[in-house]
Amino acid sequence: MSARTNILGVGISLINLPMALDQLQQWIGRRDHQYVSVCTVHTVMECQRDPALRGIVNAAGMVTPDGMPLVWLSRLAGHRYVSRVYGPDLMLAELAASVAAGHRHFFFGGRDGVADRLARMMREKFPGVPIVGTLTPAVGSAEELCTPETAALINRARPDIVWVGVSSPKQEFWMSCMRSMLEAPVLIGVGAAFDFHSGGVRQAPRWMQRAGLEWLFRLVQEPRRLWRRYLVDNPWFLFELARQKLGLKRYPLP
Repeated sequence: MSARTNILGVGISLINLPMALDQLQQWIGRRDHQYVSVCTVHTVMECQRDPALRGIVNAAGMVTPDGMPLVWLSRLAGHRYVSRVYGPDLMLAELAASVAAGHRHFFFGGRDGVADRLARMMREKFPGVPIVGTLTPAVGSAEELCTPETAALINRARPDIVWVGVSSPKQEFWMSCMRSMLEAPVLIGVGAAFDFHSGGVRQAPRWMQRAGLEWLFRLVQEPRRLWRRYLVDNPWFLFELARQKLGLKRYPLP
C-alpha cells in the first residue's frame, strides 16, 4: 500500500500517474487482489456522511488524488511529486500500456450501449488492446448488483482489470462487495469516464482541469443532478479542512 496523507480521515495516496501505472503492473504480476478508489472532494465528503464508505475507501489498495484540491493539499504537506491521477486519464494510460503488456480489460457499467460503444472506441484508439468483455448492469443498488452470477460472467472472461463505470459512491460499495468473488487482480472505479470516453458527455477543457475548475464546467452541464455535490459539499469541505488544520477537530485514519 502506498504512503498516504490524511484529508478529513481519508487516506489519499501520495502518487502520480506513472507511479499508479507501476502499482497496477505490480498487482497484476503478483495476482494481488486489490481495488482502486478514484477520489474527489465529493468522495471525501460522502465519507463524512457514511463511516462505512470511509472504511471501504480507506481499505482500497490505492486512493488516487483525482481532484485538484487533493493534489494541492498533498503538495502543501511536502510531497511535491504528487500530481493528479484522474480516472479518465488513468484508464487511457493503462489501456495504452496494455497493448504491449497484454493486460486484459473488462468494462462494467454505463447506461444501455455505453460499455459496448466504449469498448469499440478504445479498440480503435489502441489497436490490439485486449478488451475481453462488457456488462451493462441493471438498475439497482450496489448490493443488488453484487451477485455470484455477475462474478461468474466476469470471471469467465479472465480480465486483469475490471473498470467500474457507475456513480460514486455506488461503485465503491460494489467493488468492496465483489472483491472476494472476482478473480481479476484489480478493480478500478472510474465513474463518468465511461461517458467521457464513449462521447456521451463532454469533458472540461484541460486549462479548467488544471485550475481546479472542472466542477464548474460539470455543474453548468448538469445543474439539477450536481448542484448539491458542488454548491454544498465544496464549502463544507473547506470548513472541515480549516477545522482539521487548526486542530479543532481530529480525523484519525484507521
